[in-house]
This record gives sequence, structure tokens and C-alpha cells, in this order.
Amino acid sequence: MAEETTTPSAAMEYPIEAASGVHFSGLRPDGLLISPASSPASSSSQRVLSSFPASPGDLSAPHKQPFVIGVSGGTASGKTTVCDMIIQQLHDHRVVLVNQDSFYRGLTDDELKHVHEYNFDHPDAFDTEQLLECIGKLKSGQPVQVPIYNFKDHRRCSDSFRQVNATDVIILEGILVFHDQRVRNLMNMKIFVDADADTRLARRIKRDTVERSRDVHSVLEQYSKFVKPAFDNFILPSKKYADVIIPRGGENHVAIDLIVQHIRTKLGQHNLCKIYPNLNVILSTFQIRGMHTLIRDREIAKHDFAFYSDRLIRLVVEHGLGYLPFTEKQVITPTGSVYTGVNFCKKLCGVSIIRSGESMENALRACCKGIKIGKILIHRSGDNGKQLIYEKLPKDISQRHVLLMDPVLATGNSAIQAIGLLVRKGVPESQIIFLNLISAPEGMGDFGDRYFGTDDV
Repeated sequence: MAEETTTPSAAMEYPIEAASGVHFSGLRPDGLLISPASSPASSSSQRVLSSFPASPGDLSAPHKQPFVIGVSGGTASGKTTVCDMIIQQLHDHRVVLVNQDSFYRGLTDDELKHVHEYNFDHPDAFDTEQLLECIGKLKSGQPVQVPIYNFKDHRRCSDSFRQVNATDVIILEGILVFHDQRVRNLMNMKIFVDADADTRLARRIKRDTVERSRDVHSVLEQYSKFVKPAFDNFILPSKKYADVIIPRGGENHVAIDLIVQHIRTKLGQHNLCKIYPNLNVILSTFQIRGMHTLIRDREIAKHDFAFYSDRLIRLVVEHGLGYLPFTEKQVITPTGSVYTGVNFCKKLCGVSIIRSGESMENALRACCKGIKIGKILIHRSGDNGKQLIYEKLPKDISQRHVLLMDPVLATGNSAIQAIGLLVRKGVPESQIIFLNLISAPEGMGDFGDRYFGTDDV
């Protein structure tokens, strides 16, 4: 049984640590931090673990104008797949996809009667003027309402629009986005997705029969009468305007990776994890972005907010545990074989900054059986900063690795005070892991200046 830990400031019982120490799952990434006191760029060696910021551009300098990417190619060539892959890899920036299909002109009653004779692949089928107005507003930082086109009724939805706000990257995708010079002039990069004609036809048949409720005969008739001639007359000639041609579409991962790296360079994106080796941002996935979207929605129910916040907190805690040291250990399996694994850090405790940090305690307890958890309360004293008014920590905290929990980081003053207290208690900075869920829109403020050594964070 572990000893009870108290401090002069208060008395509080802690959970009993298991005799075998703290148990948790997770792999420790390569590399341990060194704590050079003299280097301003690494003035603190405690790890900072965070899910991605409140706005994906919070930690980097704002851009004067968004980066506009045009993606063209024949029907069913894989344009959407390429766009999705670019969006996924540009997770550190706000990216919006604008489809040229949204700007189809609504058919008149007479055109609807002869819809099978209407050429949807001709440049005249699109409202290019509205498209130009939309992209122009987005480039100037204004929000726009993108129309929604109903492919079954061949008309725009009159009562609903897609709201698109100012963003870092705009991807304009469509078969004829390179046809009009005025549209091309708005683009910073033009990508043409190339694919075999037979492959495109097979994809077209599958898409139109499943998603647009058309029969195979009508799809083939439309393809031979309108789609293929339009490709030969309008789309293929526009290929010469492309800066990059991607053969095989979404299957060409090498080309897409190179494009993403080029975009990041043009945007001046900084890889903060390389600049500041003690900062670790959890890789953004669509699942994580989806949960961030839910908890930011002002219409979300209280229990849903708590549920998805707890899920995000659990991910941050598990990721943070992966940075603790471990030693190799061999065990005998039930079948009598030898398994070589790892033995995780046993001298571990959590410290929550009251009150927000307490929201992370359940996730830490769920990951670490019997872990001790201390508490620190920092109170704002007028305009002079933060004042420590309460602390309850294990007596042997100087011998432990500390997971410091504060899910919402604004100016970082509370975090600085808490880390300073831990250091005064004898905890080496290299043994402090700061767990953060969301950075406030104003960035990291004083915390970035102190622990990342730059005024630009």
C-alpha cells in the first residue's frame, strides 16, 4: 500500500497505488528531451501535448489572402479523391472545397421537358459569373453562400445554401474550372487529374446509377452524346494550363505529397513540432476534427458536449503517456512462450489545475490504475497576473513524472505558475508533461513566449 501524501496547506486522501505500480497502455515515441537552460528556443524541456488548436491557423501567422487551388480533369477521373487527400494532409490549415457543380444553372421548365437533350458538360451549363463572384469574395476574406444544386430535379435549392467562411486554402474543383481565363487567373495552383478513359466511364456509370438514380442506358447515351465530346473539345485542351498533372488520380500518393509540401511552403506554414521539440501536437484525423466540430457547435446538447470532450481528453492523455520512459521486460505467456515487451514508468502522478484541469482526471484514472492526483489552484489577482492560493501534491513528487492537466490554454499564465511551482518542489522540467486539449483563439500568449522562446507563437 502506498503512503498517504499530504502537504501543510491541506489534507486529502489519494487513491491507493497498486503494488506493481501504475499500469497504462501506449507506445513512447522515439527521443527524450534534454533540458538546456541556456537556449531560449528550448527554455523548458517539459513536454507539451495538445490536440490541435481552436482554429487550425492559431499557431501560425495569418495569411493576407487564401491559397486557391484549381483541380480539373475528366468526369470521374478522381478529382474529389485528390481534393479529399489534400484536405486531410493540410490539417493545420483551414481548407474549404468549392465544387463547380454547385454553380450549375437551374433548368427552365422547357429545358426540363427535354432534359435528356441538355448538355451538362458544356461551359454554358454553369453560372461562371456567380462562381467568379464567390471566389472573389472568399479571396478578400468575406463569407459567401454557395448554392446547392439538386441533380435529380436539375434545379438549385431555393431555400438553402452552404455557408462558407474565410479560410486559408480554397480548393475549386470541377471539369471546366480551367476553361475560363478569368477563373484561372484567381488560382495560385492548377492541378489536372488524369485517368484512363475506360476507368472514367466505369466510375461514371457506377456513380450516376447509384447516387443519381439513372439507368445504365441513359448514362451511356449521355456519355457518348455529350460527355466525351465535351471532354475532347473543352476539358482536354485545358490540360495545357495545369501546373501539375496527376496521373492515376488518388492512387498517386507521391504526387499528392509533393503538392501538399509545396502548398505548405507557399503558405509559410511552420512545423512547430520541429521548431520546438518539446511541443507535440496530436495528428489531426477526420475523427478528431469531427469531435472538435461538435464541441464547438453552440447548438450541441450538454451531455453530447461532455461525451465528446471526454473522448478528446482520453486521446490526449493516452498520447501523453506515450512520452514516458520505459524499460524492456520479458514475460511468459500462458502458452509458455517468451514475450519481450516493455515495463512502463511506475513513479507517476497527475496534477490538475483547478478547475478546468479536473475535467481530465477521469481519463487519467481510466488509463492509469491507482494513480495519485494532486491539485493546484491559481487565482487572478487584479491586473497583476496570477496568484497561487492552493496546492496539494504528493510529498515525493520530485521523484515522479508529472502529467500537468489544463485542457484550455489562453494566455498560459496559470500553466507558467503551475510549472514554476513544480520546479520549486524539485520536479525536473524534463519530467513534466503538460496536457492541453484546446488552445484559445488568441494563441499561447505568455506561455509560448516563456516555453517556446519566441514572440511569434
